[in-house]
Amino acid sequence: MAVLSKIRKRSGLLLLAIGFALLAFVVQDLFTKGFKSLSKDVGSINGKDISFEEFRVKVANTEKNSQGQGQNMTAMQASNQVWSQEVNIALLTEEFEKLGIRVGEKHILEIFKSDPNIGQNQMFLNAAGKFDLNKFKEYFKATPEGVQMLKDREKDAELNAKYQIYNSLVKGAMYTTQTEGKFKYEAETNKVSFDFVSVPYSSIKDSDVKVTDDEIVAYMKTKEKKFKSEESRELDYVLIAEKPSAQDEAEIKKNVDALLLPSVRYNKETGKNDTIPGFKSATNNADFVNSNSDVPFDSTYIPKQNLPPASADQLFNLPVGEVFGPYMKDNYYCISKALGRKAGARVKASHILISWEGTKVPNKKEKRTKEQAKAKAEGLLAQAQANPGMFMMLAMTNSDDSSANQGGDLGYFSQGQMVKPFNDFVFSNPVGKIGLVETEFGYHIIQVTDKQDAVKLATIAQKIQPSEATNDKTYTQATKFEMDAATKDFAALVKQMKLTPNPAVRVKAVDESFGSISNQRQIVKWAFDKDTKIGDVKRFEIVNVGHVIAKVKSTAEKGLMTAEEARPQVEPILKNKKKAALISAKMKGSSLAAIAASNKATVMNAVDLTIENPNVPNAGFEPKVVGLAFSSKVGQLSKPIDGNSGVYVIATKVVTKAPAIKKYDDYINKLKPQVANYAGRVLPALKNDADIKDNRADFY
Repeated sequence: MAVLSKIRKRSGLLLLAIGFALLAFVVQDLFTKGFKSLSKDVGSINGKDISFEEFRVKVANTEKNSQGQGQNMTAMQASNQVWSQEVNIALLTEEFEKLGIRVGEKHILEIFKSDPNIGQNQMFLNAAGKFDLNKFKEYFKATPEGVQMLKDREKDAELNAKYQIYNSLVKGAMYTTQTEGKFKYEAETNKVSFDFVSVPYSSIKDSDVKVTDDEIVAYMKTKEKKFKSEESRELDYVLIAEKPSAQDEAEIKKNVDALLLPSVRYNKETGKNDTIPGFKSATNNADFVNSNSDVPFDSTYIPKQNLPPASADQLFNLPVGEVFGPYMKDNYYCISKALGRKAGARVKASHILISWEGTKVPNKKEKRTKEQAKAKAEGLLAQAQANPGMFMMLAMTNSDDSSANQGGDLGYFSQGQMVKPFNDFVFSNPVGKIGLVETEFGYHIIQVTDKQDAVKLATIAQKIQPSEATNDKTYTQATKFEMDAATKDFAALVKQMKLTPNPAVRVKAVDESFGSISNQRQIVKWAFDKDTKIGDVKRFEIVNVGHVIAKVKSTAEKGLMTAEEARPQVEPILKNKKKAALISAKMKGSSLAAIAASNKATVMNAVDLTIENPNVPNAGFEPKVVGLAFSSKVGQLSKPIDGNSGVYVIATKVVTKAPAIKKYDDYINKLKPQVANYAGRVLPALKNDADIKDNRADFY
């Protein structure tokens, strides 16, 4: 008790000491990791900072919207989308300011009207069916949230309007001159014929020509913009998957087999053993399935096409009360009992929808009253009944429904999926029947095109998954690999442990996918942590997948690509240059015949080639060779020419100039579509010249 008393007396001092220790830990952590996490900006574009708080809200909204559309973006995917938008908006806004582009309410109104969700929305139309700006504003001003939403809408519309003006200015500056038309005409019509000798680069083995890292770096420095690279990490990795063993699979199959037979279980309430009937004898199928299956009981009828292909015939034709299995479905062992069969359980139908003003149909083909809609629907019904083969065409040209694009085809559906009048018609009429029903959407001319029988099954499905013992073995193997990889060669260790090798991956700071494994932001963040060094190894446990062991192989700072990164792109170019030097040294002689003889080649002839189509016979696309043929003196041997596929020596025979013409309009028109696409190069060009700092890796 005396000890407890002393502790109580000194508890204040103890708490104070703990507080100082925690403060020291926090301060040490700040000095160790720096103050980057305290930054309020997620990045900057040309010196303009982007607040993390505003950025975070936009990312959250993007994630939420994607879920509503069934896409389910990750935070990093949403971040990438928002970042791209922020960069584009910042760069374009700068251009708008430089050019003095301004917009008024008229421009914003046009943007609103061009959005079908606004401009064609019944709520915002006046009596004449025209968009009413006041109605639109009043709708949003009803609530404070609406006021803010309207401001955001107007802000977006203003930006959009400015962009349309800017884009029009850019496109207006993209024109084709008479001189360009003349050049196009001459490129197509001027012709040259020449004799040549060529020695292909492939005549020298790649292994005989070496390219060093220094040579690759020197080449990249001559084209720095082309070989710009973000900071990156190269990682070796291996996946040790959590997967069931043969023993696990056999055990699950045994468990499923046992459900076919009666079993004895102890009843705690009665203190006696109860005999539980097997699956075939069970009277409450739903309870039996839900008590023994990893997949709940499904009471719906299933058509044959939706059954597992390998077992579809047996299951579809199974007599009521009989049991089939075990059989495999995906990663489950299953047994199924037939509970019934229903004719025409699923129906396929096509329809033509004729709506009228006031119905819940957004994109009507024409305005009409209900009486006019009925008259039109009855007319179409008569045409369809007289000639059923025309139904698809009638739907495509008349239906107000989006299914018009498919000729009115709605596919297969079950009872209760359509509104009641529509549902009742298709399920109570035979295939081929064409009729007319009315719903809140309008008048439907319906054609029943097919019906499918379906079966109801009680299915017990148990997932084939690794046991705890198997997962323990996998964990032990992964942990051993992690420890050994710190001191041993990674590739050799993969081979020694008989694991599946993977090529090394290079990741950037804001990447999320990792090699063949998606959504592994945790691995990328570890690789870029300031405390992670080359040679460091770490194991990552991924739920329902297994263990990834990663090792940092190399790092690259922002700037030029590494020689290793650029090698696949640059090495063939430099090898061909070296081969060209070796080949050119041998291509000497007083005539093409002499050069051909000394290089075991043949003198060949190219006839009527043009700048527009510089395909040299048996050699391919060679614009440099053809261009020099046009500029060389007739009969004179050229110096060796480094082409795309080899080295050439040529002797021009004849140059045929195009006849003079007064206008080049036809050739200008050929160039116009190409020039029109140049507007799409504006944003990439702005990004290329911008000072963009991306700090998202500090936040995500």
